[in-house]
Amino acid sequence: MNEHLRVLLFDRDIALAQILAREFGEKGHVVIHEMDASTTLIRLHGDAFDACIVDVGQAGLEGYSVLLKARALGITTPVIFISTLTEVGHRVEALGRGADDYLVKPFAPAELRVRTEALARRGPKGVRRLTVDTIEIDLKAHRAWLGDEELQLSRKQFGLLEYFLRHIDHVVTRVNLLEHVFGYEHDPGTNLVDVHVANLRRKIAGAKGIRIASVRGIGYRMERVNEKKE
Repeated sequence: MNEHLRVLLFDRDIALAQILAREFGEKGHVVIHEMDASTTLIRLHGDAFDACIVDVGQAGLEGYSVLLKARALGITTPVIFISTLTEVGHRVEALGRGADDYLVKPFAPAELRVRTEALARRGPKGVRRLTVDTIEIDLKAHRAWLGDEELQLSRKQFGLLEYFLRHIDHVVTRVNLLEHVFGYEHDPGTNLVDVHVANLRRKIAGAKGIRIASVRGIGYRMERVNEKKE
């Protein structure tokens, strides 16, 4: 599978979350880990994910609550439940409430990844393209353009550009970028973000009216230059 996925994981088992992040990361996917039900729902409602994995064994009724509220809000992101509960009744209940798949523990991380990839291929994903002035990205094809010229971006550069476009004119911290683009396992003290942002800046240097500004001691802001008052 060539497409890189963004997967939201609601799980209070940190060790399992780390294992899954590595498994998905080896295939170029990014796993965003949340341990709180409310934050998980906010993420689902406000961001674009290819799939959501809910450890209902750890989250209990909150896992079902997230699923029901998401479906009530019209969120169609594919949801996979993972659980230690093996009875057919539990699987039927989860699927009946709107889950797209149910995997019983213990399982091979690779199996969960493949199931997630399969769901993402056929599942609705909302917005396909993001456009801000002369910059446009295709989230499905993982391609980007500056005007009529296609940009040659690495996976991380594309992830950074997508995040900046989604938060245009807003300050984003280095921690934000580490969590959303690079995965939570990276050392917050690393200069990884700065290196990739510098490379991205060079590649979009020809964009008129848009720049990535440094915000001292905090992070960055992609801003529309022509909207700033003199």
